Amino acid sequence: MILGGDIGGTKTALALFERGQPSRPVRSAAKPSHEVHDLGDVIARFVADAGSHLEAVALGAPGPVVDERVETTNLPWVLEARALSARLGGVPVFLLNDLEALAHAVLHLPADSCAVLNAGRPQATGNVAVIAAGTGLGEAGLVWDGRRHVAFASEGGHADFSPRSPREIALLRYLVERYEHVSWERLVSGPGLVHVFEFVRDVEGAPVPDALASAMRSGDPAAAIAAAALGNDVPAAAAALDLFVTLYGAEAGNLALKLKSTGGVYVGGGIGPKLRRALEAGSFLAAFVAKGRFAELLAQMPVRLVLDDHAGLYGAAAYADACLAG
Repeated sequence: MILGGDIGGTKTALALFERGQPSRPVRSAAKPSHEVHDLGDVIARFVADAGSHLEAVALGAPGPVVDERVETTNLPWVLEARALSARLGGVPVFLLNDLEALAHAVLHLPADSCAVLNAGRPQATGNVAVIAAGTGLGEAGLVWDGRRHVAFASEGGHADFSPRSPREIALLRYLVERYEHVSWERLVSGPGLVHVFEFVRDVEGAPVPDALASAMRSGDPAAAIAAAALGNDVPAAAAALDLFVTLYGAEAGNLALKLKSTGGVYVGGGIGPKLRRALEAGSFLAAFVAKGRFAELLAQMPVRLVLDDHAGLYGAAAYADACLAG
């Protein structure tokens, strides 16, 4: 068996796969990441409960992997492949950036695992962009090397936020007062939706009903905002969600332009499927293609929303499977 792991700021998911079957988990489990105090122990128990013989482990983790080590973003974890391998009896352990793991999966997902945001005209040998908003904002890509697509990681979500209008300039000014560095992740993520909502409330003066304010205090504030917006009963939440989706589309277009991703763009992460209706409404794609002289190039790029929340696990398992095969 191969174990694939998808580590996020919110949850940690694990799955076992048979060799050669990296898209068919035979056993899976997920746990809130804040409840995971010893990842090696969690993995060992999961494998022992399955009664399986483990051949390799591949973990997609948020953050830059350097020398088989990653200090995770949005989690106070340090993962070291060699230490985890020793903990698991010498089983090979591969660490990948979580978006790199997702990139290994996207080209092999069945059609019903994605929703089409823009049909475009895909080029079979074109580069591919992968972007995913969740607890943070991840970005990665696939480049054509003449024979196949090769996945690579990036930390593009932490690049400087670049406003495109007077309203977005005001948003930047609002956040500069609060943070030393305003990245795209400050806006295009779960916490980012909250920041956008607070801007709509504090700077634009949109009233917030007591019920929504209470829901934000007592639970997940981003989820409360999204529910109020999708319910069409709170104008402040609807305005925040529309601006959030516009910013998401703009940064997806930036990534697509930088990678010249004529092979397509995949939008992953935990937020996308929950906001599918908003992403399909039009403002995402309008911002995606709004790149001046290159608008037509962007309009030809296929954009797909990944609906399968196990895709990162598939990609991690596929990477481990390929490494074992040599």
